[in-house]
Amino acid sequence: MRKLRAAAVQLRSGIEPAANRAHAMPFLREAASAGARLIATPECTMVLDRDKERMLKTISSAEIEREIKAWGAAASELGVWLLLGSGSVGAPTGKVFNRSFLFSPDGKVVATYDKINLFDVTLSGAEQYRESDTFEGGHKAVIVEGPMGAKLGLTICYDVRFPPLYSTLARAGAEIIAVPAAFTVTTGQAHWETLLRARAIETHCFVIAPAQGGRHEDGRATWGHSVIIDPWGKVLAKLDHDEPGYIVADLDLDQVADARAKIPAWAGGNPFEAP
Repeated sequence: MRKLRAAAVQLRSGIEPAANRAHAMPFLREAASAGARLIATPECTMVLDRDKERMLKTISSAEIEREIKAWGAAASELGVWLLLGSGSVGAPTGKVFNRSFLFSPDGKVVATYDKINLFDVTLSGAEQYRESDTFEGGHKAVIVEGPMGAKLGLTICYDVRFPPLYSTLARAGAEIIAVPAAFTVTTGQAHWETLLRARAIETHCFVIAPAQGGRHEDGRATWGHSVIIDPWGKVLAKLDHDEPGYIVADLDLDQVADARAKIPAWAGGNPFEAP
């Protein structure tokens, strides 16, 4: 039996990376003290700022290097696997990658993932988002071996609406899929937990979804409601609000193989012709 205690940290990140890290650290320490060996933080943990020019100045290469070193030191101090849900990193195109970083307990970056699907949507005339104006999409799905040999698939926020990515991760051996997010209030109210439970059920993976929540320094509002879900779609832990905090759950990793043996649909159905 392989059991892993995992935590999802909910934050309300602002425009200054060092301040965001300082805000997160007490929750990381509490989660580690509660026995979590894998701790995940939300999308935009490092900086959440919709002012493109200001954000680009904030994420200079020197600043990113300092922050990555500091987050690695936190993982080492706590002796945990730490998923920094995402930070903004300069891309050769002049845009930025929305990038997750996974740190091992020795503080080293063992994997990164660049968000593939960018949030270009029109929810109403007054609520529109164009991530592609600022961000460069990634092109590679990522799985990494984490604590207790668990296979961890990395995704970010809007990726959750694209089932083929999750199916690909599951078929490649993922047992846990992380979905760090900064969901809008509009879409969070309507779809957040439903989408996450669907991805868990389809893939028979554990889903860990740490979220941003509340009214942010840049004026944006996010949904919060961080959640951890098991391979049968059962909610193991969640926050019913948008305030900063954390949740912890015990993951029985053997449940992945058990669920897949019961309902093998996760492996794909019969071939068919498109209409």
